[in-house]
Amino acid sequence: MKKLYKFLRTDLKSHYGDCTWKVGEWKHEDEVKLCSTGFHASDTPLQALGYVPGEILSVVEVKGKSKIENDKSAWSDMRVVKAYLWQKKDSVAFSIYAAELCIENFEKIYPDDKRPREAIEAAKKWLIDPSPENESAASSASSAAWVAESAARSAAWEAESAESAWSAESAARSARSAALSVWVAEAAWSAASSASSVESAARSASSAGKDLIKKIDAWFIKRIKVLEKYDK
Repeated sequence: MKKLYKFLRTDLKSHYGDCTWKVGEWKHEDEVKLCSTGFHASDTPLQALGYVPGEILSVVEVKGKSKIENDKSAWSDMRVVKAYLWQKKDSVAFSIYAAELCIENFEKIYPDDKRPREAIEAAKKWLIDPSPENESAASSASSAAWVAESAARSAAWEAESAESAWSAESAARSARSAALSVWVAEAAWSAASSASSVESAARSASSAGKDLIKKIDAWFIKRIKVLEKYDK
């Protein structure tokens, strides 16, 4: 039976609609239409995070009728078989990892601008010691990285080598997301932004992009092994 991934909100609630899940319980809908009806999931946690920045990462089984696209699918029948808490520390750790995968894209074009790198380091310090001081420092670093991101975005519109400039902007945004995820109320939103940034950088990197995505997918599988299980 096919297994996919789906992010859910607190208490196993779907982000869209009013569906509340229970581990092991099948749910069914007669009509299946992408982005409208049926139950949605993705092949990888990275893809799932891009659609729902939730507090619970679930592994689901599916069967029955389906509609499938590249990064999501809708099914008539689905059940949650495993559920894990996706906490702030997980979002921060992912954002750091994602940012470090593509920060060199920024630094190749702006070698003297250390603000995105400093945002990553600020997030790392919070992950080791989640003190108010380190949280405040991450906030400041995120604001500084936003300035660098804005500058890179402006350059991307004017650059002759738009591909390289866009890749730099994506890298700066990912670095900012790493620091931002430390202090925002819903850190998963920043993690989702970081995921989007890496995907943008991967597209800009053409053939090397597939390797970036593979690394992210491997990181998620490894991270799942240390996530706290949802036991309600």
